[in-house]
Amino acid sequence: MQTLKIGTRGSPLALAQAHETRARLMKAHGLPEEAFEVVPISTSGDRIQDRPLSEAGGKGLFTKEIEEALLDGRIDIAVHSSKDMPTVLPDGLELSTFLPREDARDAFIGKTVKRIAELPRGAKVGSSSLRRQALIRRMRPDLDVVMFRGNVQTRLRKLDEGVAEGTILAYAGLKRLGLESVVTDLMPLDVFPPAPGQGAIGIESRIGDRAVEKMLAAIRDAPTGQALACERAFLAALDGSCRTPIAGHATISGQKLSFAGLIISPDGTESHEVKLDGRAADAAEIGAEAARMVRAKAGAKFFEGWA
Repeated sequence: MQTLKIGTRGSPLALAQAHETRARLMKAHGLPEEAFEVVPISTSGDRIQDRPLSEAGGKGLFTKEIEEALLDGRIDIAVHSSKDMPTVLPDGLELSTFLPREDARDAFIGKTVKRIAELPRGAKVGSSSLRRQALIRRMRPDLDVVMFRGNVQTRLRKLDEGVAEGTILAYAGLKRLGLESVVTDLMPLDVFPPAPGQGAIGIESRIGDRAVEKMLAAIRDAPTGQALACERAFLAALDGSCRTPIAGHATISGQKLSFAGLIISPDGTESHEVKLDGRAADAAEIGAEAARMVRAKAGAKFFEGWA
């Protein structure tokens, strides 16, 4: 392989993640930057800005065109934000590698106040995530939660323009962009649990591509892979998509895995939590079992009408 082609969305954050992947591969294999080509690909999710993703088709809108390029050989690997990845991938592709996970917390960015608790009644808070919207409503049912689409820079600009008085973004993304200074408060994991996969860069590749597999093996982070196996199994068992407010976070300590998951109604009025510990080697089974437990706790009616 003369040049490894790295597919990515074209947003500043997506490019930063692709460049981090390239840098890790360069270091691991002693290769120059010229051995890699970053290939930006426009996705449907980037182009559709006038409505929520839940109405437009869900998470696959951020991956479809990139996966098509991977399948037809235009790129060799695809770099994604793991939380944007559907639980079912196209035939022939796999999420084969995860880089070491960044901080999984969400960050609040206030225009006039530092914390959500300090916002006046009726204040507008912008978010495009159903999970964040529901958690905001659970914390502060008196706030006006408004739709906030666009990349990180677009959302920060909307905040400056007064579209909302605050917004919530993934802390990991802000750190990767060098924008930690805009954060006014970090949301505790137990109060504001993250999306499954949040903070982890995932690399998708073709099943059976041995040359690529050998290259990626050198940068694969095993604990992050175990944590994500658990979280994605939880999501898959609950049929998680952009239409379902679901949170889940697994941590690895040696050979032990601890998982905390939550499902919440879109209006934030009803939620059910689950916690489960076990062996890291059983990550996927723990995630699936946690989903069965929380589904039994919530009851079938809890999920009716979400789609």
